[in-house]
Amino acid sequence: MALSVLFFLLLATAATVNATDHIVGANKGWNPGINYTLWANNQTFYVGDYISFRYQKSQYNVFLVNKTGYDNCTIEGAFGNWTGGKDFIMLNKTQRYYFICGTGGCFNGMKVSVVVHPLPSPPKSAISAEHSSKKSTAPVAACGFGSLLAISFAFFGLTFSVWI
Repeated sequence: MALSVLFFLLLATAATVNATDHIVGANKGWNPGINYTLWANNQTFYVGDYISFRYQKSQYNVFLVNKTGYDNCTIEGAFGNWTGGKDFIMLNKTQRYYFICGTGGCFNGMKVSVVVHPLPSPPKSAISAEHSSKKSTAPVAACGFGSLLAISFAFFGLTFSVWI
C-alpha cells in the first residue's frame, strides 16, 4: 500500500510540474473595480493550469457559470461555487471558463473569462535530440519510471527494503 501511495504522489507531481497558478488580479486580488478582462488578456492558460482567487471570504465568493450567467451576473445553474477566500481551481479542459462573484460584486466588475488552450507540443529541437540519441551507440541513461522511482526514493531517503 505504501508503494501505491508513493506511486500516486509521483504521478500527481509529474502531472503538475509545468502547471502555472494564475492569481486573478495579481497583487490586487479578487475585488471590485479591477479590470479583469485586461488581466486575463495578459495571461496564457493551458490545460492543467490553476486559476486562483484571493479575497475576503466574509464579503465575496467565486462561481463558475455559463456565458449567460457571466453576461447577466446570475448564478442560476452555476457549475461550481467557492467560498474559501483562497481558492485554487484546476483548468482541466480546453474551453472558455466564466467566473463571477455571486454576492453582487459581479455588477462592479468582479467577473473574469479565460480561454484555456491545449498543452503545446514539445519543441522540435527536443524531438530531434531524442531521435538522434536513439541512433547513437554510446550508452544513454534511461529516464523511465524506474529512474524516476529511484530518484524519488533517494530524494525522500527511502529504500526498497522499507516497502517490501
